[in-house]
Amino acid sequence: MKYSENNFNSGVEDYKKRVGNAQGKDFFIVFDIMNKEAFYSIAPLSRALHELRADVSCIGINHGSEGLDALRDVWRVFEDCENSVRNEKTDALMDFIKEVDNKANGEFKKIFKQPGFIIEAKDNGFEGHLNLPFHTEWFSDYRMQELMQTSEILWRDVYNLKKDEKVGIGFSLIPAQNLIGHPLEDYLDSYSIIWAMTQTAKKTAEPTMSAYTFRASMLEKSEITAELRATLLGCELCKEIEEEPFVKYKKLSQLLNLDRIKPIDLSFSISSKGYPGKHLFGEVIGYPSLNKKTRWQTPGQMIYKLDFYPQTKYDDREPMARVAFTETIPIDIFIETNLVDWNDIRTRNQRLKEKMDKCDVIFVEGKLNEKYVTKLEVGLVKKDGTRRWVRRSDTDVREKINNTYLKMTGIKAGNMGNIPGGEAFTTPEYVKGIFVGDVVVHVDQSYPLNEKDPLVVECYGDSYKIISGPKDIVEKINKRKDDAMKLLLEAEKHKSLPEEIIYLKKKNFERVGEFAINTNPKARLCEYLIVNEKIAKMMHIAIGSGFEPDRSTEYHMDIVFNAPRQKLDVYGIDKQGNKNWILKDGEFAA
Repeated sequence: MKYSENNFNSGVEDYKKRVGNAQGKDFFIVFDIMNKEAFYSIAPLSRALHELRADVSCIGINHGSEGLDALRDVWRVFEDCENSVRNEKTDALMDFIKEVDNKANGEFKKIFKQPGFIIEAKDNGFEGHLNLPFHTEWFSDYRMQELMQTSEILWRDVYNLKKDEKVGIGFSLIPAQNLIGHPLEDYLDSYSIIWAMTQTAKKTAEPTMSAYTFRASMLEKSEITAELRATLLGCELCKEIEEEPFVKYKKLSQLLNLDRIKPIDLSFSISSKGYPGKHLFGEVIGYPSLNKKTRWQTPGQMIYKLDFYPQTKYDDREPMARVAFTETIPIDIFIETNLVDWNDIRTRNQRLKEKMDKCDVIFVEGKLNEKYVTKLEVGLVKKDGTRRWVRRSDTDVREKINNTYLKMTGIKAGNMGNIPGGEAFTTPEYVKGIFVGDVVVHVDQSYPLNEKDPLVVECYGDSYKIISGPKDIVEKINKRKDDAMKLLLEAEKHKSLPEEIIYLKKKNFERVGEFAINTNPKARLCEYLIVNEKIAKMMHIAIGSGFEPDRSTEYHMDIVFNAPRQKLDVYGIDKQGNKNWILKDGEFAA
């Protein structure tokens, strides 16, 4: 391990002793993005608080934050409400809360309570409800110069970062040991990656940082501060809607000057095991488009307005931000897969896209003498004769508007990218046959697979069934699907989504949503799907939601399979009946 695990654990234990009983408590941590000691201390502090069974929310600001000031004003007014203070502001807040709680059964009011512990990083430690020292003894720089160089390339070639843009940078807190899922070292590596990305962004733009406690289930309530921040932002964007919750919110916004809460221009984040938790306001009310033609479930969906969301074509607003993300991948892999010539990656993806675009049907045939052998027929032509869109994962979020999609459809949609990138992928019209997942699957995190006990999926055209696989992973997949359906049924119950979108998501619930061939020559095998699904010559298929708006549903789980090991032949048949070779024996065809 490149860090001192003993010193890290010692810092955790010291924080636990100083904090004491914290079970069920909420902690809010504020720090300046230039305060390196504060930022790296959040790693052992968050582990300590999670082991004490507390919730944590963190905000990294650049000297000051209007959004943070607005949040504090909301907390103060709510505290006045609880103390029976009556004035215009408290009346407006309670009117808004009561309106939402007519559907939320009293749960909405709970998110307005100020966290029990608020601490702010100063020069020599954290101060506030608790005074705590910094603990960075565990940390040591590792390939920091190359990390900075990689970050500069990402901001330039992937984001085209512009002067004074507002950048949201999300990082992962350290879970308790029984929930961590991946090596502690990888989580600690992510802190160096975030530090490098933030400091290089600061040269041009205005970054802020944030993190909060993740949940083990999609159905659990979100951490309350993150939930409140999301709700205020979403309502701020919808306050001109003539519906009672938003009419009442608009009055509150005017009294508290909540227009200080604004969306970012772009985001970079590192995700870890778990889920953000369900978004209560989105579940029971939803966020209507200004033209009232559709409804969103989260502010993020509304802000990013990605082309594969079914709401996008109905909402005439432009996307407000662009987004890219990665997992808690090790520093070495982050550098090796991103310190690349992105034009070369895009050229590789384009060549493969052009080959796939010639094909009406793609066949995948394995040659190994194993119990299950991959053999697929993948249709790319819709029933009306139009083609499914073969896309490139170029990690290209240089503009807020996806100009390719705009030219194709006339619809202004947003841009999203994986880091690293490198694949050509499509939402198949149908998939028939069997595929053998022997590399990795992503459920609530990435889980390694292998050829001795692979995840085997049989596809029937418009549905699929897992016919074999590791028992624990199959159980996790089924649990995620069950939770996803429960969320969908809640949205149906509360009418927070339009009926046609509910119908669409139910219709697509048992479908295959993605077929992809990987192209990144620098990606190498690791524990993380976001890298393995880019390894050149490997392939992946996702069950659940697709990347076209008519194929949306409530989950998306990628499964990677090793085409070279399985000696897969992959070729497409065009309208003239010609074979267009993509892979032969798992190697790219000339």
